[in-house]
Amino acid sequence: MLSIQQRIADELGVREGQVSAAVDLLDGGSTVPFIARYRKEVTGALDDAQLRTLEERLRYLRDMEERRAAILESIESQGKLTDELREQILAAETKARLEDIYLPYKPKRRTKAQIARELGLEPLADALLADPSLDPVATAGPYVVEGLADAAAALEGARAILIERFAEDADLIGSLRERMWSYGQVSSRVKEGKEEAGAKFSDYFEFAEPFTKLPSHRILAIFRGEKEDVLSVALEPEEGDEYELRIASRFGVSDQGRPADKWLNETVRWAWRTRILVHLGIDLRTRLWQAAEDEAVRVFAANLKDLLLAAPAGARTTMGLDPGLRTGVKVAVVDKTGKVVETATIYPHEPKRQWDQSLAVLGALCQRHGVELIAIGNGTASRETDRLAAELVKHMPGITKIVVSEAGASVYSASEYASKELPELDVSLRGAVSIARRLQDPLAELVKIDPKSIGVGQYQHDVSETKLSRSLDAVVEDAVNAVGVDVNTASAPLLTRVSGIGSTLAASIVAHRDGNGPFRSRTALKDVPRLGPKAFEQCAGFLRIPGGDDPLDSSAVHPEAYPVVRRILTSAATDLKTLIGNTAALRSLKPADYVDDTFGLPTVTDILGELEKPGRDPRPAFKTATFKEGVEKISDLAPGMILEGVVTNVAAFGAFVDVGVHQDGLVHVSAMSRTFVKDPRDVAKPGDIVRVKVLDVDIPRKRISLTMRLEDETEQPTSGGAAGGGSGRGPRQSGGRPGGPRPASQDGRSTDTRPARDGAGGDASGRGGSRDGSARQGAGSGGAGSGSGRDGARGNRDNRGQRGDRSGDRAGDRSGDRAGDRSGDRAGDRSGDRGNDRGNDRRGGQRSGGDRRQDRSAPSGAMAEALRKAGLGGGSDTR
Repeated sequence: MLSIQQRIADELGVREGQVSAAVDLLDGGSTVPFIARYRKEVTGALDDAQLRTLEERLRYLRDMEERRAAILESIESQGKLTDELREQILAAETKARLEDIYLPYKPKRRTKAQIARELGLEPLADALLADPSLDPVATAGPYVVEGLADAAAALEGARAILIERFAEDADLIGSLRERMWSYGQVSSRVKEGKEEAGAKFSDYFEFAEPFTKLPSHRILAIFRGEKEDVLSVALEPEEGDEYELRIASRFGVSDQGRPADKWLNETVRWAWRTRILVHLGIDLRTRLWQAAEDEAVRVFAANLKDLLLAAPAGARTTMGLDPGLRTGVKVAVVDKTGKVVETATIYPHEPKRQWDQSLAVLGALCQRHGVELIAIGNGTASRETDRLAAELVKHMPGITKIVVSEAGASVYSASEYASKELPELDVSLRGAVSIARRLQDPLAELVKIDPKSIGVGQYQHDVSETKLSRSLDAVVEDAVNAVGVDVNTASAPLLTRVSGIGSTLAASIVAHRDGNGPFRSRTALKDVPRLGPKAFEQCAGFLRIPGGDDPLDSSAVHPEAYPVVRRILTSAATDLKTLIGNTAALRSLKPADYVDDTFGLPTVTDILGELEKPGRDPRPAFKTATFKEGVEKISDLAPGMILEGVVTNVAAFGAFVDVGVHQDGLVHVSAMSRTFVKDPRDVAKPGDIVRVKVLDVDIPRKRISLTMRLEDETEQPTSGGAAGGGSGRGPRQSGGRPGGPRPASQDGRSTDTRPARDGAGGDASGRGGSRDGSARQGAGSGGAGSGSGRDGARGNRDNRGQRGDRSGDRAGDRSGDRAGDRSGDRAGDRSGDRGNDRGNDRRGGQRSGGDRRQDRSAPSGAMAEALRKAGLGGGSDTR
């Protein structure tokens, strides 16, 4: 039997020594980010993805070893553990195989077979199986004892014994399971009278597909339909008697016309239909579910990573708008550091309809505080509020509006941390603050929210909460440590996610910082109560101190490696300030010259790279996409249009793209490339700017079918749809990098900036409604679960190469992803619920056009007049 380390090494394709070293580090309390970054020599440069897989497999295999030991102990206590059986158990490589072997010895309720054995009928069963030439009735006669009415009853008992024996043969069950997995199928039918109530599952009313071809979202949709009592679901083997023949062959049963042959064949048939098929159905249902669950968790994790590592808009004064109707629109202005400077509540919509007064209030706030960005939450009344902001932007053209996801904002607002962070603010206003801050820096703000409440997964309430939480926590940890954290400005929730810290130490760091002032060096962290040598080792490299006593403290160079830097400085005969950022000088150095017994070539290479660009931010560049002029609603679309848009979310069945009409379109996986696409994420990721062609528009059902294959043929619109014209309408942001955007080029194509790292902010996962030169922003929040209901929805009609995927794709994801996930996947989060109703409108962008920074907050004459009428003054740029 292979050791755990060897098995993992084989799976990862690395050496056993690398795995053993990584396991030792993990067992010693090191985190994956620390090992991946600062222990490359020890592990042979295993990266974070490999280490996460290693960590997960290590957990699984150790659980299996515990189960193996428990099974051995149980069988031994029964006095039935033979050497052969022990070898079988030790050789088992999966949990399923272990359980197959254990099945005959597993304590169970008193069965018919056990009762038959107690009545002495096992010899009868053995005799008939061994010699089919015996007459069953005659042979059973002597076995009729008290408790048995006649020979027929004795034969019934003997049959029960054989059925149990057949059904508990580990090798047989294993082979039948794999055959059924390879050739069987899932079928579903609508329950009588459920057609109307279960319309969202209509694609599964008469459905059948092989196990091996079912993608995860369809599996989850079918099982949800069953859970909601709409569908009857069956797991079926292929037609024919192959399974019964295999059982018969295993136990030497055949039909040669002998007296017991008929009875034995009927026993085989009963064993298959009443025990083995049922058992395999349960096993394969579990396998299907686990495979779908793993994929759903993977998709959620990938989307969350894109969201967390989305582009910050930078350190800009930002106004957050939390839309509402009856309760009003909550307004919060935060300065460049995220500090709240003013709040308000306006009532521009029904029932009060104070449109002009609301415009005046917003205009005054923008003018008074020099607002540069307006972040609009994508929940209820988002479109109406977007129009309000659009009118404001017309009068104050230097301001950019961006619709962001407010998923999780209400969860944050009511949280204990929010009450401590913003104690003076009403709960309703805290959401507006969160919306503004997540535009400035999505990572710093979103870490304050339980990842499951952000709502970027498919069917997330159907999957294991433990498995989901573990995966999402790993994603957050990796994202935070990849970017690094300013220890003097970071919140406690952000510090909690830093390698080696945790919530208790994070609170101690904040308390020490508040009581003693900013940290001047990393070494000063050792003065924090309970932050010992191990914690310092794990966290120091990820904590930054800009402007501190030592320039290296603002870099990703670990303090333990500072001696290497000193040797480099001595060798180069220069000082640190001269060397940092000096690309020519640094690239002239040979990393091998500075290798020693402690720091190998990988670490020295990383150090030189970090000195070249200290504190580099891995988040993507801030880019813009220009929406087509005159295309602002779904009815403006027409087949054949070629548009520029931003990928808002990627699911197993395709990618959702925002083209500026408040409803994301779907590029089915079959329409993403001329070649076969196994994983849509290989072609597009949330935030990518893409050119798409409209294939079909279904206005009543709000479905837009797009293709990235611009030569694809189009169809006539399903329900109207007019062509738009012109070009150059306001763009939408893709996932960008720190700092703000620069204006797009004059032809409206996307542009790219990579400003200084001190900017916060950015892409906050929102669904957007950009008009009039506004922007939309987001990183696919709402994920596959929210809008993935459109999973194949009207996907590429041409569908060359993957046509078969469309039928099921459109179904459950329309059913499941919009069903339960819209209702519950935001954990009661008002924001996510409202955002998802817009069908995956998620991510947004930054407006292009000329640079108007000179008059950013100067109101137009009309706005100035509105301000004067409201008694709020105005007219000049207060900055």
